[in-house]
Amino acid sequence: MLGAVLMSACSTESLSQEPGNPEVVAEPSASAVTETTKTKDSSLQTLVTGLEHPWGMAWLPDGSMLITERPGRLRLVRNGTLDPRAIAGVPPVLAAGQGGLLDVVVHPRFAQNRWVYLTYAHGTRQGNRTRVMRAELDGMRLRNGRVIFEVTQDKGDTQHFGARLAWLPDGTLLVAIGDGGNPPVSLNGQLIRLQAQNRLSRLGKVARIRDDGTVPQNNPLEKQRDADPTLWTLGHRNIQGLAVDADTGQVWASEHGARGGDELNLLRAGQNYGWPLVTNSREYFGPEISPDRSRPGMVDPKYVWTETFAPSGLAVGRGQVWAGGLISREIHQFAVDAGGGVTLRRRIPIGERVRDVRFGPDRFLYVLTDAPQGRLLRFRAEP
Repeated sequence: MLGAVLMSACSTESLSQEPGNPEVVAEPSASAVTETTKTKDSSLQTLVTGLEHPWGMAWLPDGSMLITERPGRLRLVRNGTLDPRAIAGVPPVLAAGQGGLLDVVVHPRFAQNRWVYLTYAHGTRQGNRTRVMRAELDGMRLRNGRVIFEVTQDKGDTQHFGARLAWLPDGTLLVAIGDGGNPPVSLNGQLIRLQAQNRLSRLGKVARIRDDGTVPQNNPLEKQRDADPTLWTLGHRNIQGLAVDADTGQVWASEHGARGGDELNLLRAGQNYGWPLVTNSREYFGPEISPDRSRPGMVDPKYVWTETFAPSGLAVGRGQVWAGGLISREIHQFAVDAGGGVTLRRRIPIGERVRDVRFGPDRFLYVLTDAPQGRLLRFRAEP
């Protein structure tokens, strides 16, 4: 249905280097993959233009689409047309640096409850945090908005908010939160990125909550006094892609390294993914962040981009993973084997910074490009 409907119709990880980090890392070599789809492939269709730094997208039961714009607007695409009005009721956001209005999902039972969920940066440049709000969509307005989850510590600067959302098959919601930023950003007298290993902090974690923000009693650390009960996984730098395979229940995440060392991870409850104690990335100013690439008790990534890819949105299904890239301006397609191992099958050039990649209800892949005049694209995903 959606296919027929749509056929009628300042970035967060800027150049992969973040604010204050001017060095540009070379894009990956094409020699490492076996097949490339041309940028001007006729199967790549532009559906909507004129989006200002779009960040996330979600579908409503009637086939229309919600799209977030990082400056703080929630947009509606209906019958192939972008409504010129923004949806009212979006909370004030900190639209600075990597902050702003970020991800959007709708409740699995949206037809009954009309609930929409938004992630966004809240506060000032000097003190801010990631929040999740739930509200009812009533026509072109959000009503009864309520913050159901937030990072419990304010941080300085405007880096590494996360913040992707994904529903698990049991109806609970995963929230990916960034580690807070690069050196010299600090918290309580130490580099803020070390909060990714602090089990009492929500920074650098994936949290799991119920649809009203309360804590599920079977969270892996829920009964431990030295841990925030919402935590589901820890040891992350800045997850920008999060997706659940509807066929297998596997949870995949793509996250930024610093200079090189971007990762594709298969997430499992209670596991530690190492950052910043274990990493393949380097400081933007040159030296190693850690000499360790692996440690006992920490999970290795399924794939490491040794040169900067700057991963963004993620789509999974049919034994495949599609990962968007900001600096690469590509989508990388991976095959997943029975043991969860991945093999890079091909690179799909898009020609613009890829912000989000999602499967639509029609099983086409939809792509948001990150630009002042961003676009919504569509193409048929090959198995």
